[in-house]
Amino acid sequence: MVLLSNDEFLTQLTLLSQSARSDSSFTVTIKRYDGHDRPQPREGKAPLPKPAEYQCLIRARSRSKNLSTVVRHDEVAKFMESYSKVLKSSIDGLKKIKKVKNKAKAAQG
Repeated sequence: MVLLSNDEFLTQLTLLSQSARSDSSFTVTIKRYDGHDRPQPREGKAPLPKPAEYQCLIRARSRSKNLSTVVRHDEVAKFMESYSKVLKSSIDGLKKIKKVKNKAKAAQG
């Protein structure tokens, strides 16, 4: 897993969203990251130490490109503000789906 800096990740995510606009899609996942990149040891061996502070691991994936970054606890608010600006600028091409109400549901409420 290649980790990018937070600013580099956002610029690459912007480019990824622009390229995915024409022919494909991309997904972004966010999860808690404790800094360990190895699996838990088997029974009888010493467990991995608990981290003093958890971080966020953010991954973006399209067909041919994978991006990832780790955001420290004290930088999450600043990063999420920048991340939301990138997403708002990239999701303007969505189509609104018309919801069809069922006659039975419409009669109930």
